[in-house]
Amino acid sequence: MKKEVLVKFGDRVREERLKLGLSQEKFAEKVGVHRTYIGMIERAEKNITLENIEKIAKAFNLTPKDLMD
Repeated sequence: MKKEVLVKFGDRVREERLKLGLSQEKFAEKVGVHRTYIGMIERAEKNITLENIEKIAKAFNLTPKDLMD
């Protein structure tokens, strides 16, 4: 069973990525991670580190707090 916090975070990442009109691959390039990592986050398969939360938030021009709200 997937943890609710991971599902919510993954959904938020997908929502923000789609607002920018970016594929997972293009967004991964922008963040500086592998494309499969973004997919794993969006599917709640990965327990993401704080460092990567910060990278993703910066790619969206958000703070980590804004991304988590």
